[in-house]
Amino acid sequence: MYIYNVTITLEPEIEAQWLNWMQQGHIPDMLKTGKFISALMTKVITDQDLGGPTYSVQYRCSSKEVLQDYYTQDALNMRAQSAPFAGKFIAFRTELDVIQEFL
Repeated sequence: MYIYNVTITLEPEIEAQWLNWMQQGHIPDMLKTGKFISALMTKVITDQDLGGPTYSVQYRCSSKEVLQDYYTQDALNMRAQSAPFAGKFIAFRTELDVIQEFL
């Protein structure tokens, strides 16, 4: 299992509109690429000032190779969908290799 994690810090005035877009459009569209098994969206809770509301979305896929296929086939188009929010958020992406999951 491999996780593609996207952490996003927003300007507060776009939070409600951005959340709606993510939940109703972007995350379902990411899953429709067929590259991801599931997605988990969380709000980052911290005492640190991150500069605005911060969210993390973890997209699970079966392997690094599948994620690489996403990068080459889908990433440009999917990232372009955020154009209405351009300049009002900062995102950084990380990859996580799952060693073991405990339930």
